[in-house]
Amino acid sequence: LIEIKKGSYVQWALYVGDGYVIHVTPVGKADENVAPLSASSVTIPISKVKATKELLKEVVGKDDWAVNNNYDLNHAPLPVEEIIQCAEDCIDVELPYDELGIYSERFVTVLRYGLLLPPVPSRN
Repeated sequence: LIEIKKGSYVQWALYVGDGYVIHVTPVGKADENVAPLSASSVTIPISKVKATKELLKEVVGKDDWAVNNNYDLNHAPLPVEEIIQCAEDCIDVELPYDELGIYSERFVTVLRYGLLLPPVPSRN
């Protein structure tokens, strides 16, 4: 799991190999009052998100990021092939949105562990 610090919130992505990640991006029209979900996104009012596959360097931009698999301490990840297949099956599927950052973490943890887990503390 990749944790990306985006100013006042954290964006999460799932690394799938060859420099690519799958993460949620907003679906909607532009609004200057909402922070973007990724470095390549425009600002929008968010009611739905969709899973997108992009290069990690494009998603991160100039933001700080780190691998954060803290859940591995208490939960065994699913087999890598299963994680990647499920993630790729989600690409371009629109999903309802709940909270900025929190949703992206839920999305990647369900893919990696097959479980809906509470938010993990960030690494400093």
